[in-house]
Amino acid sequence: MVKADVRSKPDHGAFTLAPASPKPCNVTHILITDPDDPRIAPYRSIRERDLTGREGLFMAEGEVVLRLLARSPLMRTVSVLVAQKRLEALADVLAPLPADTPVYAASQAVMDAIVGFPIHRGILALGRRVEQIEPETMLAALPPRALVLGLVGIANHDNMGGLFRNAAAFGASAVLLDSACCDPLYRKAIRVSVGAALTTPFARLRPDQDMADMMSAHGVSPLALSPTGDIALADLSRPPRAGLLMGAEGPGLPMELMRKCRTVSIPMARGFDSLNVAVASAVVLHHLAFAAQEETRP
Repeated sequence: MVKADVRSKPDHGAFTLAPASPKPCNVTHILITDPDDPRIAPYRSIRERDLTGREGLFMAEGEVVLRLLARSPLMRTVSVLVAQKRLEALADVLAPLPADTPVYAASQAVMDAIVGFPIHRGILALGRRVEQIEPETMLAALPPRALVLGLVGIANHDNMGGLFRNAAAFGASAVLLDSACCDPLYRKAIRVSVGAALTTPFARLRPDQDMADMMSAHGVSPLALSPTGDIALADLSRPPRAGLLMGAEGPGLPMELMRKCRTVSIPMARGFDSLNVAVASAVVLHHLAFAAQEETRP
């Protein structure tokens, strides 16, 4: 039974939940009428959960991201919460999900009360990685011609999302993260990546593992981006297996790591020496994917 209720909506004062009159819908779903329903507890106050973590789970937001999550072999959809008015339009998005995946639906007002702010997209999903991939296993499975993006000390979730989006856009086979990188499955990082973080294989190194050494051991030529690089990007030939290493804005890549790599620069005008790390990755990945000549080896 749908019940009327009056609750406090964060940052927006009081509001009233009027009795809903749902339209007929062919999508199998579970109607949620109470924001305190224990079945949707993982969706409650999601901004706070972003800070405290979800114990191996992640939150996906928006139709494009949900579409990729539902089809990703790397991830499993645990449950979905949508605004009731969006159900019919999402039928094809929800179709690939296993039949036992809970799909919760709520009025817009109830959904806003659950998550703690106006969720205009009206689409959330809880997911989990199918398995944690070991870096050595991921690199050993690379094809003979491959692009790998290696990230060192990337702590900004917007940059992380942009880097994953670029990796997917330019055909990178995998992403390697050092132990200092932030989580690519943070809600904002997933959203900025437009779901690429859910479909691109990635693995995290332990603090005692060296990214350049590991790449080299698996036949991946490490290329380090630096304003003082030995070769300009336009003159760079593409190794069959290329690994692009990117550091955080400001500190960049550690010198001891760059000594093990071929260093590459992007020449710039008017005294500028660097780009935003996500923008720089797009420039270099595009060159390696589409413009660079194939490296010839004796």
